[in-house]
Amino acid sequence: MTSISAKPAPGTRTNGHAPASATPAGRSLRGRGAARRVAIVIYPGVTLLDATGPAQVFSTAREIGGAAAPYEILLASNAGPSVMTDTGIALAAVSLKQVASRPIDTLIIAGGNDVLRACEDAALTRWIARQAPAARRRGSTCTGAFLVGAAGLLGRHRVTTHWQWCERLRARHPDAEVVDDPIFLKDHGLWSAGGVTAGIDMALAMVEEDHGFDLALKVAQNLVVFLKRPGGQSQFSASLKAQIADKDGLFDALHGWVAGNLASDLRVERLAERTAMSPRSFARIYAARMGTTPAKAVEQLRVDGARRLLELEEASLAEIADRCGFRDIERMRRAFLRSLQITPSQYRRRFSATAAAANG
Repeated sequence: MTSISAKPAPGTRTNGHAPASATPAGRSLRGRGAARRVAIVIYPGVTLLDATGPAQVFSTAREIGGAAAPYEILLASNAGPSVMTDTGIALAAVSLKQVASRPIDTLIIAGGNDVLRACEDAALTRWIARQAPAARRRGSTCTGAFLVGAAGLLGRHRVTTHWQWCERLRARHPDAEVVDDPIFLKDHGLWSAGGVTAGIDMALAMVEEDHGFDLALKVAQNLVVFLKRPGGQSQFSASLKAQIADKDGLFDALHGWVAGNLASDLRVERLAERTAMSPRSFARIYAARMGTTPAKAVEQLRVDGARRLLELEEASLAEIADRCGFRDIERMRRAFLRSLQITPSQYRRRFSATAAAANG
């Protein structure tokens, strides 16, 4: 068994065990102004990155921001001072009682495949139900949304979780509006993130809310994540969605050809020709298998192609629109708004290598 621990935060007692506080050894938060206490709830079987990903974001924000970003990060659990994660790595934790002894600024419930077992822990769900309303900000990563629901806090909120768990969350909490696709959501003070690494995106957005875009971007660069994705962006690309829907790969070759020929004539008739089907049969079989129309699938692949060019190249919007088959900027703009809820120009400002260098 591998164990990870950190130096305790100033004033935190752990009965001889080091809690997973991100306060560095010998460094006090005193004199920096009031620390924002970030408590991340964990339990046996928690997904390692669901807890440590957001923790690292807040820790890096403190390292970069200094006194302007005085975060104190604690891993909270009622399962003892050492909590086994899904990886076989144990995390040092602080008891729920100790965490609640001082005000919590941000409360995050981490996800994990054993979350449903954690939902049966009455002491844990009661603690979350008591502490969450008092926190300035509350949220969940991945399947942590199930624990939020078990604590009676979902209500009619819009919420997301890992796409593989959305239907189960919807069935357990029919009053909540479970949204399958976003990386993360914020709805009337309740945050929720999709699968695993989306918790990093959510934490970056929280840092931006607290300290502005520049610090959040610098944290993302320091962690070598691809800048900062807006919450409305999809949990997965058009290509990955196609692979998931087309389990036996009937249209794999077609999708590969489309991705390499975005500026070509990609009407149904041309696609049907490449699959040796009649246009009518192709459109029917494609929609039944893929859950979308050929035209919508082509648009998503073109958006994916344009995103890559916006991220990596300095070509004009008109050139990118032409190379990706949109024909003009306005058509590309409308497609981006439908898919990502941001314009190509906004996307470039957030994600391009040029933007990263300018903000470095």
